[in-house]
Amino acid sequence: MNQRKGGKLSTLANDQLLPREELYKRGPRNVKLSIGIPNNSISMEYSVPLTPQSVEVLVHSGHDVFIEKGAGEEANYSDRLYADSGAVICQTAAEVFQCDIILKMAPFTQEESQLMKGNQLLLSPLYLTMQTQESVRCLMRKKVTAVSFEYMKDEYGLFPVEQIFSEIMGNTSMIVASEYLSTARNGKGVILGSITGISPTEVVILGTGTAAEHAARTARALGATVKIFDDSISKLMDFQSRLGERVFTSVFHPKALRKAMKTAEVVIGALSMNEVPKMVVPEEMVEGMKENSVIIDLNIIQGGCIETSQITNHKKPIFVKHGVIHYCVPNITSRVARTTSIAVSNILAPMLIEIAQSGGINHYIKSNRSFCEGIYVYNGVLTNPDIGAVLNIPVTDINLLMAAF
Repeated sequence: MNQRKGGKLSTLANDQLLPREELYKRGPRNVKLSIGIPNNSISMEYSVPLTPQSVEVLVHSGHDVFIEKGAGEEANYSDRLYADSGAVICQTAAEVFQCDIILKMAPFTQEESQLMKGNQLLLSPLYLTMQTQESVRCLMRKKVTAVSFEYMKDEYGLFPVEQIFSEIMGNTSMIVASEYLSTARNGKGVILGSITGISPTEVVILGTGTAAEHAARTARALGATVKIFDDSISKLMDFQSRLGERVFTSVFHPKALRKAMKTAEVVIGALSMNEVPKMVVPEEMVEGMKENSVIIDLNIIQGGCIETSQITNHKKPIFVKHGVIHYCVPNITSRVARTTSIAVSNILAPMLIEIAQSGGINHYIKSNRSFCEGIYVYNGVLTNPDIGAVLNIPVTDINLLMAAF
């Protein structure tokens, strides 16, 4: 096109007449987070969800972290360390529960949910078998969005917190078994492993998941004989591949399992940590075990995979039934509180920064669909069918709720 300019014709390029794309696109606003960490030592949970180093990163990013006094002491993180990292040390749990985001390493209690102001985000373990209908309904009345470590997934479809818990549980279970086999713990006085001229200790592991794998690796490293049982040949084949060596494997054939338990010094229950155990070892098999042998039921969180199992705690971690020592502490990871704290903090701190950068929890949920699977209460509505079935509470599909918020 020609245009007269100063008595002369000038030619405009075609692209000068075309509409330009908008150069600036408004993104989600980076929000400031208020994060609260209560002291869980009264419930014998000694690890903390954020280390002082992670707190420092969050504070430098503009967020506020409130931690109840003494919360990190059992993990050897003093209040002074947290204060020097920028955290505010609170004298009571009530102050902490006024924050917008609550992080816990122990399952929430009904008393704690009553302290919450409402419309908050709760990240914690669930331990479904320890919950009641009223405790969950209390969260619903407060319109809390609650996320369970057991169900929470990452962008790869994995369970990051549950995975790290399982690694620690598997390794720690062998340490515990070694303790209770020893004379120092009034055990039968045998070493977990092998010594020249002596038959190696026999360890039976139920399951092929992460906890089972790490328990097997530790037991094999000590020289013990390991026998693995599961309900699927394909799972057993995959386990052998991951382990990188040949060990005894079998499906849950009653005769084979009974025979293995009769000669075992240690039995580890390590079935899938994300569901109620499909197989439970009957009591009569426990009756046939050696005197002072050891059972460690890592599935006690889901109700246990051995019929004689009952929940214990760190103050009274064992009981003896049919002459067999039972260790059924649900938070066995708390025995290594500092290691657990670091491992979980490495997962939660980057997640919190992403939540802030995405514009808050609702924006984060909409842009991170795998994270949704960890949510069991969303803005006061129960969304997890497992919990609904166990506690007899109506459930709404979270995908239907997403459109409303």
